[in-house]
Amino acid sequence: MSRPPDNDLAAWLRLTLIPGLGGQGQRQLLQTFGLPEAIFRARGTALRAAIGDTLATALASHDADAEIDTALAWAAEAGNHLITLADPAYPRALLTSADPPILLYAKGNTALLQEPMLAVVGSRNATRQGELDAEAFSASLAQAGMTIVSGMALGIDAAAHRGGLKGKGSTIAVIGTGIDRIYPARNAELARQIADSGLIISEFPLGMGPLAHNFPRRNRIIAGLGQGCLVVEAAERSGSLITARLAAEAGREVFAIPGSIHSALARGCHQLIRQGAKLVESAADILEELKWEGVVRPPSPIDTETTPPTAEELKVINALGDAPCDLETLAARCGLTPDALLAMLLSMELDGRIASLPGGRYQKLG
Repeated sequence: MSRPPDNDLAAWLRLTLIPGLGGQGQRQLLQTFGLPEAIFRARGTALRAAIGDTLATALASHDADAEIDTALAWAAEAGNHLITLADPAYPRALLTSADPPILLYAKGNTALLQEPMLAVVGSRNATRQGELDAEAFSASLAQAGMTIVSGMALGIDAAAHRGGLKGKGSTIAVIGTGIDRIYPARNAELARQIADSGLIISEFPLGMGPLAHNFPRRNRIIAGLGQGCLVVEAAERSGSLITARLAAEAGREVFAIPGSIHSALARGCHQLIRQGAKLVESAADILEELKWEGVVRPPSPIDTETTPPTAEELKVINALGDAPCDLETLAARCGLTPDALLAMLLSMELDGRIASLPGGRYQKLG
């Protein structure tokens, strides 16, 4: 038989550790009885009426004392926190989501949970360009003051966190294991940096390993925290599309970076765009859509050009037309070798005449 809850935090922990209860059952008990201490003082008949015989029996008999003591000792260490649904530090954004966890384990700067956030997600098997895009977008958004939220997986997630760490907004990693477990192990140094300069959070008990079904579940927290969700690269059945769907269902904006029609990792993003996600080509597109104060668009080419384009550059601009174009197609239109054209495109991009897009494409400006 477990001992009675010895303090408020222990009672919250005990509630999350009841086998089979789950978030819906936890919230049902809180709505019926109030704070967790009242739940554990309630009579058996009232508990059975609220959650049924099986769960009421589990609540009354489950011995979680050792787990509670371990969690309280962990929370007593510097930089570690247990944040309950009733805690002022609990992220306000999650309260408007469909399935907010009633307790979060947190390591790092919990003040970030009250800052404006944007989820950035994508493929674990990302291309190098995709990782560069995720890091660059995240760095720009973080520099503008947004906190970047992702899942600390390999690929796009890790790149998004690296970018977030470069800006004043920093980054939050929502993980699918116990917060005392680092998964994947290759992200151990990144996890240390996030704990030092950002925040790591988990709803799962200490010691919980990387169970496959926990990762889709943590995606709802990533989606719920952000004002929006940016998908950088995703295959047609990517878990990132789950996060995007959850974000849309929670009333958040969904953004997607387009890619090559020949890339399997662009198909998920193109699918989202067809379904109504905002196509974005720069961090400024996202900030404008979110009506972020102080967004400054780059000056138009007319403002920045000091000399008119050369005849060859005009030929390239006319060949580009109004739609983005890849290097090989543009070279064929212009009658130039790809190497010669690439050197010209770099100069034109620096002069503000064209923009390079994800997927190795180019578009004229102005």
